Amino acid sequence: MKILRSLVILVVLIAVVLGLALLVTRPGSLDSETQSAERLAAGPHDVHLSEEVWVDESRPTKANGDYEGDAERTLPVAVWSPVDAQGPHPLLVYSHGFMSNRHGGRYLAEHMASHGYVVVAADYPLTHYGAPGGPFAEDVVHQPADVSFMIDRMLALGPDERAFSGGIDRRRIGVLGLSLGGLTTTLVTFHPRHADPRIRAAVSIAGPGSMFGPDFFDSTRVPFLMIAGTHDAMIPYEENAVPIPNRIDWGGLVTIEGASHAGFTSLMAGPIRLLGNPDNLGCRALTPNLDFEETEDPFAMLGGPEVGMLDASRARLPCEITFDDAMAAGRQQWLTTLTVRAFFESHFAQAPEDRAAHARYLAETLPGEIDEVSYTPAGRG
Repeated sequence: MKILRSLVILVVLIAVVLGLALLVTRPGSLDSETQSAERLAAGPHDVHLSEEVWVDESRPTKANGDYEGDAERTLPVAVWSPVDAQGPHPLLVYSHGFMSNRHGGRYLAEHMASHGYVVVAADYPLTHYGAPGGPFAEDVVHQPADVSFMIDRMLALGPDERAFSGGIDRRRIGVLGLSLGGLTTTLVTFHPRHADPRIRAAVSIAGPGSMFGPDFFDSTRVPFLMIAGTHDAMIPYEENAVPIPNRIDWGGLVTIEGASHAGFTSLMAGPIRLLGNPDNLGCRALTPNLDFEETEDPFAMLGGPEVGMLDASRARLPCEITFDDAMAAGRQQWLTTLTVRAFFESHFAQAPEDRAAHARYLAETLPGEIDEVSYTPAGRG
């Protein structure tokens, strides 16, 4: 009996300590008097989440390790949609990072859906955490077509097949993604062989960018925003984010001082934040699953100068650099949420004056209210 009582006391003490630790590590709130605090609030609509499995029978999944492959590509999908909102709605396709899944950007999907957007995300067949044969980064070359497939499916949904009313507005389709999903987003927007002309705006969050030359972005004129953190150990900020504004003629770069790479994922804002810098954990999981050599161009399969791609063989590999500390993941995700909504609304809001207000907030108000945020507009053109 004494042993049982001691165990109960120990469990209670652990729970109390854990609760206090979670409370202490919560990010500080934004100044309630700022426009940013007002914008961070959820929108007027409740959010409905539906989970389905879609199968693209037109394309195979390649063999990978001990996985023999398949004649089709199977995509478990999540769809976030606004409840009791009149359509047609703008559509966003979110692409997860390497070894993540369709819920990696849940905080963004929920926020955007509460403001009237429909957001769809899938587990990509060979790059999600539980991929058969193990996560395989090079399958990213097939993911732009997965994005196009999801757009096709969303546009084809009938009134009885969707949880939202009014359908999708074909003139307001955007894409966004994190890390390898940011690369997917960039490819499906601009790559001459992979671009989907229905896409009207794109956001890459901590996505690779060093391999894209100015000519790469000439294939189409779509507004493009890069969001990046200065303390990113996986996709180095100076190489991948800093050059982007001078290579595009519409959009820009939002820099979050102190932000890590893994801190952009939903998972890192939970109890796992107690482990410290999110990239320390992320690097331990990532590096065993990357199999290219230091002298190898990891993006060679995407093409060369003929499509505007630069040689990336000299680029630093993920996790070659480390940082002792990083911004709290919760705060990092708040700032990302504010940025993502302002960018898409600056292009997709119905009224011209609303689009202009969101553009001003992104370029002027957000950096003015939040010390860690800076905005660099496109400098080319």
